Formats: sequence, structure tokens, C-alpha cells
Amino acid sequence: MSLAPRLDLRQSQSLVMTPQLQQAIKLLALSNLEIEGVIAEELERNPLLESSGPADDAPDAAPPETPTRDEPAGADELVMAGEATGESLDVDIAAERFDDSPSDHSGLSSAAAPAGTGSGEAVDFDSFADTSESLADVLLAQAGAAFDEADLFIARALIDQIDEAGYLRADIADIARRLGVELARVQAVLAMIQRFEPSGVGARDLAECLAIQAREADRYDPCMARLLDHLDLLARGDLTRLKRLCQVDDEDMADMIRELRGYDPKPGCRYGGEAPAPVIPDLSVTRARKGWAIELNAATLPRVLVNKGYYSELSDGAQDKAGKAWLAEKLASANWLVKALDQRQRTIVRVATEIVRQQEAFFLRGVAHLRPLTLRQVAEAIDLHESTVSRVTSNKYLSCARGVFELKYFFTSAIAAADGGDAVSAEAVKSAIRALIAGEGDKILSDDTLVEQLNAKGFDIARRTVAKYRESMGIGSSVQRRRARALAGG
Repeated sequence: MSLAPRLDLRQSQSLVMTPQLQQAIKLLALSNLEIEGVIAEELERNPLLESSGPADDAPDAAPPETPTRDEPAGADELVMAGEATGESLDVDIAAERFDDSPSDHSGLSSAAAPAGTGSGEAVDFDSFADTSESLADVLLAQAGAAFDEADLFIARALIDQIDEAGYLRADIADIARRLGVELARVQAVLAMIQRFEPSGVGARDLAECLAIQAREADRYDPCMARLLDHLDLLARGDLTRLKRLCQVDDEDMADMIRELRGYDPKPGCRYGGEAPAPVIPDLSVTRARKGWAIELNAATLPRVLVNKGYYSELSDGAQDKAGKAWLAEKLASANWLVKALDQRQRTIVRVATEIVRQQEAFFLRGVAHLRPLTLRQVAEAIDLHESTVSRVTSNKYLSCARGVFELKYFFTSAIAAADGGDAVSAEAVKSAIRALIAGEGDKILSDDTLVEQLNAKGFDIARRTVAKYRESMGIGSSVQRRRARALAGG
């Protein structure tokens, strides 16, 4: 063996994650609204880019039955022929750590957006938004009329500690000590605030909130007071003990419970607060003459173009070497962004088309016909990598006749069929459980009974799985539902 130094030539392949490729991968995981922010930043940095408003010619999808094998492999080709680089976006970079997008959310379903009016203009739902004052504004206005200057200072300090639900979330002893006033004076001001609208505001717990409303309704007698002191027994449905403590019969207890149901446990929630942001779909799915039409939401997808005229003006002017290099860099960056956005749209439509093809029964007949589906199945069907499909389906929503759903909603685990047939999705099983409990009537179904009835419907499912699905839907156990039924009947 020779120990002398020597030169060797070796060939090897490696994936180089260039900054452009990293950004292109991130673009796949962004929603249309997030893309708007990215484009706005690029427009500020690059004078050769210009926005022409929403894209009018977003790529449409062929019906699911149309083969797509001859198309480019998703986001594989970032740039066309003639570009300096051609890295594939469809790569497995699990080892890399990129902050692709906000965390995934559970499947979301809501009512589909109504159609436009007869004049062709969409209904402006923002005009129906609640424009009332906030709870703090309402309380401060009442305090200004009820207190003098000294007590108004105390009232403002108390109102600042009242949360959106209308509860006082601070110790009045601490407030008195901080303001340097007597505790009795703070208590007197708080007692006056508790007479303000909405009824029940300024309470420190649920019992006090209900007691304030009962006093205003002239229903706060010793029996009601004892009932409010033992709300834990009411929550557990222990009516026998409650009747003994309150010294009332069945009729009086039922009357007091009906009275409590008429009170507002969160009186402050009727005022102010920011309206929840609506979910804006990135895609729409409509029934076509043959198959389905899948389109990107052009209203939220601005179109970006390269201003070639401005580039010609700049290139024709006198420039030094640094100026020419800067202009070439901006042109390459602009061309890359336009092509990356176009490839992103095509990849999203391809993935959505395959999802619709796989879940066509859902779009036709509802959630009970949702099939088990994994990212790998979609990726293999359209020749993409599983990580690419994951990024495409992250934080994006699809609008159809049945509502608005996150793309992740269509990927569910499989539940074996009792008769050995095709497996069913977990969402279909949840839908069946919800339907059985909704129609149980006077006879409350236990989890064991639910298992038997689900097996009769063809679902091979264990009792612990039924309990897990029931709890995930916010449905109580048979004991809890029986107690709730007794309270409702009382």
C-alpha cells in the first residue's frame, strides 16, 4: 500500500438547497392570502415586477377521469429551458427544518358562500356585522352618569379588570390597596356597577352573576339562593339532594331550573369583540357536465408580470458593470417568481383534482361516504413526493356545495368493515355515531350499545374507539346525557 499523496477524481450527486429552491418550497405551503403578502414584498424589492390584479386565467382542472400522467411532475420543473438552474421542488427534505406555514388545523366545515345577487354583485356580509360599542365603552358611559369624579376613578379601575364575558377578574382588595382607598368604598362602587346593563356584569363567579340577574327579576328568594350556592350539584344532576337542601318539591325545583336557563352566564359577550375572520377558500369545486371543475380562487390570487418595457428602458441606458449585474439579477428573480407561482397553481390544482377523484362519493352523497385516504395514495397517483402533497394541502381550503373544508379534512384513517368489505373513514364513523345519538330518544345508548349498532351497520370498531370519537365530538357519556335529559325534562 502506497502512502504517497495523490489526486483522485470522483463523481457524486447531492441535493443543493439554494435560497430560491427553499423559497419555492415554502410557496407551496402558503395559502392564497399569504401569497399576497409575499408578492407585496417582492413588488417593493423588484422594480421589474408589476401586479395586474387577480389572475383572470388561473389554470383550470380537467375532470378527475382525465389522465394527468403526461403533465410535468407537479412542481418538479421550477424554470423552463434556458434558465441557469432547474432544481426539482418535489423532493423529500424531511431532514431540513423550514417554517413552511402556520400549523395545520383540524378539518373545518362551514356553510358555503351564497351566490351573488341578481344584479351580479356579491352580497356584502360585512354590512351586517355588529357595529355596537364594546363592553368597556358601554360600562364607562353608564359610569360617567352614575358616579362623581372621585368614584368614577375607582369605577374605571374596576371596569378595566372586567373581561369580555363580563366577569371581574381581579381582587377588589388589591384594587383598593393600589388606588389607596378604603375597601368598603370599592365594594360600594362595584355594587353600583353590578346594576349596570347588561344584567349580571361585574360578577366574580357564575353564582354571583346568576344571583344578580335573579335579584333584578325579583326571583332571589332563600330557595334560589341555596340553589345558586350548590350549582355543582345541579351540574351533576343530583336533583334529589338539591330539593332537600332547597326544601322544595318537584314542581318548584323545575320552575327554578327553568328560571336559571333564562339567565345569561356570559352577559358581556353580547357586546363588541372582533368578528371572527371568515375562512376564504383557495379552491372551488363545482359539478360540471362531465366530472368536476376545480378552479383556484382568482379573487385572492393577484397576477404578477415582468415589466419588459421598463427593463428595456433600463438596459438601453448607460450602465456600469455593477448596474448591469444588478439589472440581470432583478430580471432573473422576476422571471423565477412568475414561473414559480404558475407552477404552484398547477401543482395545487393537480393535487385537488386527485382528492376530488378519490373522494367523489363525499361530494355526491355526503360525509358518510368519505373514504380512507392518505397523503401517500395521492402522491403515488400523480407522481409527486408525499412531502410535496403535504405542503400543498397545508392551510388551504376548498369550497364546494357541501361547505368549506380544509384539504387536510379529506385525509382520514381507515376503519375496517365488519363484513370484510372495503374499509371506511373515521369521519364516516363519527357521522354514524352522531346520527345514532341524535336519534336515541328516551332510551340513552351506552357505548356498548353503540358498538353493537355500528357493527350492524358494517363498522368493525372497538368500544374504546367509540368513546374516543364521541369525546372528540364533544358528546358526553350515556350517564352525562341521561342527567342532561333529566334536567331538560325537569
